[in-house]
Amino acid sequence: MTTTTPSPSSTAASDSQSDSPSRVMKLGSVGGDWLDQRVAGAGFVKFFARKIFPDHWSFMFGEVALYSFVILLISGTFLTMFFDPTMEEVIYNGPYEPMQGMHMSRAFESTLEISFEVKGGLLFRQMHHWAALVFMVAIFVHMFRVFFTGAFRKPRELNWLVGFTLMVLGMVAGFSGYSLPDDVLSGNGLRIADGLSKSMPLVGTYISFFLFGGEFPGTQIIPRLFTIHILLVPAAILGLIAIHLVLLVLHKHTQYPGPGRTDRNVVGYPLFPVYTAKAGGFFFLVFGVITLIAATTSINAVWVYGPYDPSPVSAGSQPDWYMLFTDGGLRLIPGWESTIFGYVFSWNMLIPMMFYGAMLSFLALYPFLEAWVTGDDREHHVLDLPYNTPVRTGLGVAWIMTYIILVLAAANDLLAIAVHLSINDLTWLYRIAFFVVPPLSFWVTKRLCLSIQRHKRDLALHGVETSRVVRTETGEMLEIHEPLNEFDRWVLVQHDDYRPLQAGNGVSSLRAKATSFFFKDRIEPVTPAELRAALEHAGHEKHKIDRLTGGDYRTPAEKQHH
Repeated sequence: MTTTTPSPSSTAASDSQSDSPSRVMKLGSVGGDWLDQRVAGAGFVKFFARKIFPDHWSFMFGEVALYSFVILLISGTFLTMFFDPTMEEVIYNGPYEPMQGMHMSRAFESTLEISFEVKGGLLFRQMHHWAALVFMVAIFVHMFRVFFTGAFRKPRELNWLVGFTLMVLGMVAGFSGYSLPDDVLSGNGLRIADGLSKSMPLVGTYISFFLFGGEFPGTQIIPRLFTIHILLVPAAILGLIAIHLVLLVLHKHTQYPGPGRTDRNVVGYPLFPVYTAKAGGFFFLVFGVITLIAATTSINAVWVYGPYDPSPVSAGSQPDWYMLFTDGGLRLIPGWESTIFGYVFSWNMLIPMMFYGAMLSFLALYPFLEAWVTGDDREHHVLDLPYNTPVRTGLGVAWIMTYIILVLAAANDLLAIAVHLSINDLTWLYRIAFFVVPPLSFWVTKRLCLSIQRHKRDLALHGVETSRVVRTETGEMLEIHEPLNEFDRWVLVQHDDYRPLQAGNGVSSLRAKATSFFFKDRIEPVTPAELRAALEHAGHEKHKIDRLTGGDYRTPAEKQHH
């Protein structure tokens, strides 16, 4: 047996190693106390750490949008260091041989340098583009989650407008961003923007000259779009995100109806440590997925398109999906124009632009329209279930169907080739669908919501049908129902009930007609008296069934099997 006695030097070393963490903690506490005495942040941190947030998978789309924007900032900062936003004409002499000797702008040449010469440049370009697409998808889905569940109601109308403005700014950021490489695809988009500006009576030509610094394509549009893309729009988005999050904390997060959830509380988990850990992990998950897509799936391969030349217009050119609806309307409308007082009015441009404005304005102003119709001035923190608001859900589906038809119309040339149909036949199909499908989808959605309401009403009163029938001595057939628990039943009966109003007594005829449109077709909610009667009847039936079966609800086959 050998005994080893530690030397004094080794003992001192181990003691110093064990003391180092405690010294670091002491230094940290001293530093934190010093900082708190000057900025008084302890109370602020405690407030946020204890802030309760509800938990539901649909709330994650807002987080996806936020994390995608962070990725946009990171990748955009990298790209800004190498991109040259000038339209000076140069002759390409880089490593991409098919374009050697071609005349192009310096902006397009620097895009090729980023793609082929800067290490990681192509990956960052594709991460930036894919993150922009994910950002817009997440915003759209998040907006319609808010719309269908009524999360825009008081006190969140202002936050709805903030979110709507973020959606519009995302479109502006996308358009200004994919126009920067000065390739054929982006140039065609700018040509459409030039045509839209010139179609405005009286001032159109002046607007075009101001934007492009002269006759299209000019020499100023890329530098100006670059300033808008990297400075103005990101600053506005950052400011609005900050306002959005402050209002979110100020108003409390909405929650779906459930046990113990009311307009006066929030049922969920604290920000720290639960949501802090979840948010951190979710950010890296979004970052990893976008990076994986960018590394394996090519997008916006500008070297395939070539530098922009105003003379050719290639077929099959479409903008990113969130801007497709603007192109679809232009393709559907006939080439109408008229001359009034010597000025040409291009209705094939003006009517789609007015419709786009009306379409977006409806989405922005809907919370105020619904508040005026219902006259409801209460604060709402518990969300609606979409089937309990048939008209709102129907209007949202009709809006989405209109958007989808315009998106499909923007790809009519590609679809005509894919399905071997005439492009004229497809255009007429979309024209008819534009007027038929949205109202039809509104009616179908409304009827489905009313049917679901009726089913849920029966479910709350009678419970779940088990498809098991018992026959009494007198031949009466009784079906066994499994009653709902009180929490599930409460979810089905807790929603608000609105009725049409009559004109007079301070109610205008316009508002009376609006309430009739919203609430004429309705399913009466379960009243307390109906619920008591249903429960008493169910108890009486259960007593009769138990007397016949002895409380054993198994079928004869099941009894024989066991």
